[in-house]
Amino acid sequence: MTATRTVDVQPVLSIRLSEAGSGAAALVLHGGGGPATVEPIATHLAATRLVLTPTHPGWNGSVRPAWLTRIKHLAAAYLNLLGELDLVDVLIAGSSIGGWIAAEMALQDGRERVGRLVLIDSVGVDVPGQPIRDFFALGARGVADYSYHDGNRFFVDPTTLPADQLAARQANMGTMRVLAGDPYMHDPSLIARLGEVSIPTLVLWGESDRIVTPDYGRTLAAAIPTPDSRSSGRQDISRRSSSPKRPSARSTASSATTRCDSG
Repeated sequence: MTATRTVDVQPVLSIRLSEAGSGAAALVLHGGGGPATVEPIATHLAATRLVLTPTHPGWNGSVRPAWLTRIKHLAAAYLNLLGELDLVDVLIAGSSIGGWIAAEMALQDGRERVGRLVLIDSVGVDVPGQPIRDFFALGARGVADYSYHDGNRFFVDPTTLPADQLAARQANMGTMRVLAGDPYMHDPSLIARLGEVSIPTLVLWGESDRIVTPDYGRTLAAAIPTPDSRSSGRQDISRRSSSPKRPSARSTASSATTRCDSG
């Protein structure tokens, strides 16, 4: 059963949070498509864990304070959230910009709130020769085709959406532009700072992903001192890391629980 509540993490910032399951805690961070894009992963993890799935401020009608303009600000807010909930050693799984947020959380963490990372088709670094495709320039058809192995399964014609849903999607993209539009989808300092990540980290990538390519993922994984992932029938990325065009919920959650929990 999933419950939803709002948690005040700072005087002017509240986080909408969905909770399911019980046991050791996991925080699942969505990408630009909103919480629905990680719901299958959260559901699978909730069979064995307490799973927390926040809605990033500014998504789905939630309020984004004017000062929250960078991914590092959001990472700090989520560390405050874990503090408010008195959680430590939390598994953080993030997709796309959610992976970027997760990496920033690990780098900012000074109280062992973050125990393990799962980075799924994560953005956040600049890789020469492997530019991140301009997500904002793609229409709905392009987003589906470039993000998924079978774009037809996930394409939603925006002309068929009710006005409120279409407005929400447009607002979500507006928030993503504020947080990650300039510089586009990366922090120039992050690639070097990833060398400071010292916790178990699972890197998963879609071999058909054309937003951020597997070669981009290999470079990101190689920047982390002890990356660890499995292919689950996909393509290895680097060293002990591997790839999932977006990972399936079951294989991602299984990799996260079996590989990360084994340390």
